[in-house]
Amino acid sequence: MTPVIWIGIDIGTTGVRAVAYQPDGRSLADASQEYPLHTPQPSWAEQDPDVIIGAMENVIGKVASSLEQQGRKADGLAISSVFHSFLAYDKDGQPTTKLMTWADNRSQEIVQEIKKNYPDFLSLYHRTGCPLHPMYPMTKIAWLRRERPEVFNNSAYFGSIKDYTFKILTGQWVVDRSIASGSGIYNLFTLEWDQDLLRYLSISEEALPKVVSTTYSQPLSREFARRAGLQAGIPVVIGAGDGVLVNVGIGAVKPGDMSATIGTSGAVRMLTDAPRTDKKGRTWCYNLTDDVWVLGGAINNGGIALRWMRDNFSETEQRVAEKLGMDAYELMSSYAGKVAPGSDGLIMLPFFTGERAPNWNADARGVLFGLTLNHNKKHMIRATMEGVCYRMNSILHSLQEVTGPAHEIRVSGSFVRSDLWLQILADTFNQAVNVPTVNEGAAFGAAVLGFVSAGILKDISSTADFVTVDKTYNPRAKEAKCYQEMYDIYNRIYWNLQQEFTDISAIQKK
Repeated sequence: MTPVIWIGIDIGTTGVRAVAYQPDGRSLADASQEYPLHTPQPSWAEQDPDVIIGAMENVIGKVASSLEQQGRKADGLAISSVFHSFLAYDKDGQPTTKLMTWADNRSQEIVQEIKKNYPDFLSLYHRTGCPLHPMYPMTKIAWLRRERPEVFNNSAYFGSIKDYTFKILTGQWVVDRSIASGSGIYNLFTLEWDQDLLRYLSISEEALPKVVSTTYSQPLSREFARRAGLQAGIPVVIGAGDGVLVNVGIGAVKPGDMSATIGTSGAVRMLTDAPRTDKKGRTWCYNLTDDVWVLGGAINNGGIALRWMRDNFSETEQRVAEKLGMDAYELMSSYAGKVAPGSDGLIMLPFFTGERAPNWNADARGVLFGLTLNHNKKHMIRATMEGVCYRMNSILHSLQEVTGPAHEIRVSGSFVRSDLWLQILADTFNQAVNVPTVNEGAAFGAAVLGFVSAGILKDISSTADFVTVDKTYNPRAKEAKCYQEMYDIYNRIYWNLQQEFTDISAIQKK
């Protein structure tokens, strides 16, 4: 019997990817397309939702065409999307704002006011699992109400790129519990929109989409099916947030399994059977399925920091790489490999877009510390890679205080293309990191929810049976000792610059 095929759709920060999968994780076709992230003002990071939808339609169409050439067809679609996006709609369901992304920190003043006026603000975190931070839609709605009252008053509904996408695919406006749990408005324990926060935001429950299970499905609309070359009526599973789906996609689904991802941003996560929060408020807790939750922490600045190095300091490397038929990042990684661990005393704090876990400081800014005349571009590239790993290490330490030590760490994201970056992470963690045989992460995780919804797989833990380890990077004693020393300095730099971060951020906002 021919295996069924589901297309996993991964709507990311800088692009969308569609991959056709069989239940054993084998991919049959894939396509991806990038789209821009606009930063019209300091601390703003927004996108055109219809550009994202257009890109999604294109990649789905390409995958459908590729399957047709193989004599196959898709049996269903399932969606992964970024967390913490925000979009307002008018009464006719048309957007009244641009899509505000997780990297948008325009509501930082709202956050500061809440902390000042509500001494018990940590209680919000313990109800919602979301530390108080401007990336969350809760604070973005508050910003819109105060700073753009005319837009707020003209907006009848408030949602995200996930519910916008699902409505276009199926005609129904709902959101999955996973994305809802990352909004800062959803109560993890009552499993409903938090009534106190609705009153604070001056919105009704009807202004937010109905919350459904992550395996909830509806038939694909005839119109979208026609445009994308799919069969009308096939099921579309709403899926979950990209971060939590990574654990599913890479097989990190057993107790004690941890995932470490570096893509545009980065995160460290572990599954749990019930919602849990950290008494110090450092980690978040989001939903995955009806009985599985994910504890973790995310950083704003992962691969986006290395992309900054590429775009602003590596034009020559881009031209050389193009002539050699290489990726520019591959050439940059080879340059960084010529520099000793610790970058000869150069430390990067990669806070280009503020920072999230574990310190939740949207005013943090990038720092290159220790520059001398002996340092060059190669040192800067390596220091950037190391600085991202230091951020990941800070989350690992915080998370393990809540969950206990990790039994296994599996990695995913674009950084797995770099042997050097993987080894730096293992040395910084001083723990082995494993690269799984399937590295699509969120796209495959979404497809797995589709297979579970269709009864083809029993539950998400099934991926542990066939997603195995392809390669292991073990920590090296000498390098681990070096990185521990550098990490300690890195932490002191961060804590010693708190007022300076606030002051420079205020100047930039002017």
